[in-house]
Amino acid sequence: MTTTGRSTPILVLDGEITPVRVLARDVWRSRDLLAVLARKEFFVRYRRASFGLVWAIGIPLVQALVLAVVLRHFVKFQTPASYPVFVFSGVSAWNFFSTGISTATSSIVDNRDISTKIYFPRSVFPSMTVLSGLYGLALTAVLLVILNAAYGTPPGIDTLILIPAIALNLVLTLTAGLVLAALQVYFRDVKFLVQAGLIAWFYLTPVFYPLHSVGSISAWLRANPVTGVVELFRLATVGADPGWIVAVWWSLAWSAALFVVATVLYRRFDRSFADLL
Repeated sequence: MTTTGRSTPILVLDGEITPVRVLARDVWRSRDLLAVLARKEFFVRYRRASFGLVWAIGIPLVQALVLAVVLRHFVKFQTPASYPVFVFSGVSAWNFFSTGISTATSSIVDNRDISTKIYFPRSVFPSMTVLSGLYGLALTAVLLVILNAAYGTPPGIDTLILIPAIALNLVLTLTAGLVLAALQVYFRDVKFLVQAGLIAWFYLTPVFYPLHSVGSISAWLRANPVTGVVELFRLATVGADPGWIVAVWWSLAWSAALFVVATVLYRRFDRSFADLL
């Protein structure tokens, strides 16, 4: 509580700064809770649906097929493999990222009833929503390999690149989700900005077109955090663009930067979030 002269006292919320080691310790101690909540979040999402988990792979598959069928009548992209599989590889990577940060952004605010009753790291909420998507991403990756084989490219040693591709997608989505969730507590417009931004972001990501097809702006698109993830998915299946290494380094750099920002935010504000919910 602070005052200025004879004016009315002004309440200032100064949260206790949590040491990084304590923050890391609390997150580690919450790992079992995080795993349970992530699993529950995924299965509850499809529990009452007639087709159940089929929707986890059905939605990105339909999206990819629609894009492939429609775009094929308007543009002719030179892709290293079948265009439907090319698009599906991009959609698989993009959907996990976009869904992850969309749900993570409002996760702390949406769980205010729990946050204000007991203490545990608030980073559990955005982490839970992102990790819950891993189940669907794993199923989608399996389908991607099957479709790629059906179109004439059987699994090989390159298919194992899907493992680091999924890992990079997870880290990028998780760090971005943590930052956005923290900002949403203070600025409630963030989730709307994310929803609007994702619309433009989709077209700036080479989901349905190869990087080399956009000419001089391809260098800028490689700096897109998601481009490196998409290119790794393609490297494991249909073949990546020649500039994929640069794009992956950009994705790694973005992930590292977002991790630092997330650490600073939760170290400074983790214990004061409940006062603003």
